[in-house]
Amino acid sequence: MTVLTNPIDHIFTDGALDADRAQQLTHEALKNCDDGELYMQYSASESFVFDDGRLKMADYSTDRGFGLRGVSGEMTGFAHSTDVSEAGIRRAAETLKLLDAGTQMAKPPRTSNRHHYTDDNPLTAVPFADKVALLEKIDAAARARDPRVAQVSASLLASWSVISIIRPDGFQAVDVRPLVRLNVGIIAESNGRRETGNFGFGGRYLYDRLFEESAWNRAIDESLAQALVNLESVDAPAGEMTVLLGPGWPGVLLHEAVGHGLEGDFNRKGTSTFSGRIGEQVAAKGVTVVDDGSITDRRGSLSIDDEGTPTQENVLIEDGILKGYMQDRLNARLMGVAPTGNGRRESYGHAPMPRMTNTFMRAGNDDPKELLSRVKNGIFAKSFGGGQVDIVSGKFVFSCTEAYKVEDGKLGAPIKGATLIGDGPTVMQRVIGIGNDMELDEGVGICGKAGQSVPAGVGQPTLLVDGITVGGTAA
Repeated sequence: MTVLTNPIDHIFTDGALDADRAQQLTHEALKNCDDGELYMQYSASESFVFDDGRLKMADYSTDRGFGLRGVSGEMTGFAHSTDVSEAGIRRAAETLKLLDAGTQMAKPPRTSNRHHYTDDNPLTAVPFADKVALLEKIDAAARARDPRVAQVSASLLASWSVISIIRPDGFQAVDVRPLVRLNVGIIAESNGRRETGNFGFGGRYLYDRLFEESAWNRAIDESLAQALVNLESVDAPAGEMTVLLGPGWPGVLLHEAVGHGLEGDFNRKGTSTFSGRIGEQVAAKGVTVVDDGSITDRRGSLSIDDEGTPTQENVLIEDGILKGYMQDRLNARLMGVAPTGNGRRESYGHAPMPRMTNTFMRAGNDDPKELLSRVKNGIFAKSFGGGQVDIVSGKFVFSCTEAYKVEDGKLGAPIKGATLIGDGPTVMQRVIGIGNDMELDEGVGICGKAGQSVPAGVGQPTLLVDGITVGGTAA
């Protein structure tokens, strides 16, 4: 059996094709284009689901392939295949002959030796039996916590990808990307009523952090606490009211309602509510929104994006003023700006586009307890579930998975069935308090756009918003 010690060997497995030959083929295919790259990928992934007291699923898969993209003006040609060979790349190059000849190859992106996570493979570091044993322990510990626990579901997921990006101008880059995640879901039952709680965490590191007893016990505690709170919940009120948003995961509202509208493609095409507004006041003073793919070990981080551009901190909104957009190479070139390290794709079978990495609002100076005291009649939204957003208008609908009434500055009864309805730009203008407690999420986010899903991070401090429409179920 051949032992592969260099990650790139997982892509060039047969010896007939290597990085130098792939470089020559890429140059031949794209020499007349404005831009483009050969994107090669090997990936391995596994998932385990322990449900109803037993292992329900254990899945392992590997994939290898390439995507060849050529860009001329605004026109893109793209082909992909699992045949990682000279013949396969040449066949893909035939597709690009439909492009008009370009005039200038884009300048190669800056290079970087920074690595924001380990190269090690989480899938091979822990035996299969130990992974199943962890889920068994979580199941048993959760059921022993409280007699109201009726059902437990625990899942363990990991992936390891080797990425090679080759451009016709001689640029080559390799990135090795680990990703792990643990989820715990609990259904609690009392007096014939059932409610759920969920908690998960993960990032670009190895399984050892998930196996720490304090870590997985915390996941149980958080999931159970949410389920028990929801057992006591009452119907949510309805109407426009003051809303206090918790720190961390509630930043998903910021991600959806504001973040997508700051991606370069929507703004180049003029379809975002933020289009053409650089330098304008688009949020309340004190609101600073950042996208940063260079945070160590974070789920949304990348050492380089999927076009080879190193990630960086990008300040999008500063003290309420719109400063810039997130850019891939294509949109950056057409808009006359620099790429920002936000060119992302789901896999070798997809072309890149501007996408978020870790998007969050910076902390302010307010004490979260003081912010709560300002709320005379409203709700506190601690956690969110699913939501929908319209990029053009910024209008959104989000469901709360854990929320509470607030009366006279104090937390009241937990509520169920609450949805937040509004539009991102208006909500950002109505921020009247920014906590000093900024948190990033626990590392579970998945962002969808144009049929592609990628891991992403969110975050924010406690936020006080003067007026969001709450859709409730109370009579």
